Amino acid sequence: MTDNMSVFVINLKASIKGLLMDKFDQAIIAKLRENARNSISTIAQHVNLSRSAVTERIKKLENSNIIRGYQVVLSQSQKEGVSVYFEIQHRCAKCSEVVPLFKAMPEVVSCKGITGEMDLLVYVKAESMQRIHEIREFLDSHLDIVKIKTLVVMSEWIDNHC
Repeated sequence: MTDNMSVFVINLKASIKGLLMDKFDQAIIAKLRENARNSISTIAQHVNLSRSAVTERIKKLENSNIIRGYQVVLSQSQKEGVSVYFEIQHRCAKCSEVVPLFKAMPEVVSCKGITGEMDLLVYVKAESMQRIHEIREFLDSHLDIVKIKTLVVMSEWIDNHC
């Protein structure tokens, strides 16, 4: 485990797919969620296991992809750039036909198929509003794109997908 990281990511699907966790694994994860920089000694003391047992369990959780990684999450004041969601309606028979357009843009974080009037929800992070504008104009010029709705992210209170 890397002690210089501040947040970790858990793949809950892994626990649903049969990689069951006992009370010790759950306690270790709870302690890591509290502070991913906790030392092995601190976690061991909290869960009443030896340091070697905690180290082994954390490695097992990492290897089974229940713990997928460790990240630094910056406070809002340290973030740069602009985030938007584009709701996209297209004229293609399948969403997969227009997805390569979004894959080609490094600013696109995610692209999801949705229900309703619009077909795709595209999350974009860019260095400036000017760049968002350029991306929007590029999408507007694409013949397969029928309609675009832009939603600018003003604040972020919860992000469990770190």
